[in-house]
Amino acid sequence: MSSPAALPPSPPPSPAAATPGGWWAVCLCAAWCGTCGIYRPLFDELARAHPEVRFEWVDIEDESDLAGDLDVETFPTLLIADGQRALFLGPLLPQAPVLARLLASLQAAPGSAGAGSEAQGVFERVRAARSQ
Repeated sequence: MSSPAALPPSPPPSPAAATPGGWWAVCLCAAWCGTCGIYRPLFDELARAHPEVRFEWVDIEDESDLAGDLDVETFPTLLIADGQRALFLGPLLPQAPVLARLLASLQAAPGSAGAGSEAQGVFERVRAARSQ
């Protein structure tokens, strides 16, 4: 039986992964959060397994300007975007397979409804700051 932290096999890149700007997975965490400390190596491993997705780690206290007025209550909180639109913003179990499945499902459903204006604002600030 595999560990709940083990990564599932990488799905083949979807056509949606080739959209301008590419896919983004942004983890909103805090340095003091023990769960985030445990999740970070799994997040980094998932980034290596999915080179078609840009993975970014944002400490919401050290980089509070990126989070803006977003009130993060549960860690880790993930933001997933297709390069143009934020499609998901919310807490996620700190297990790599959970994020891998979420990415795969969003990539397989182009045209999904966006995650709302607050999520879009966070994504735009992160994209602007990290694309330089």
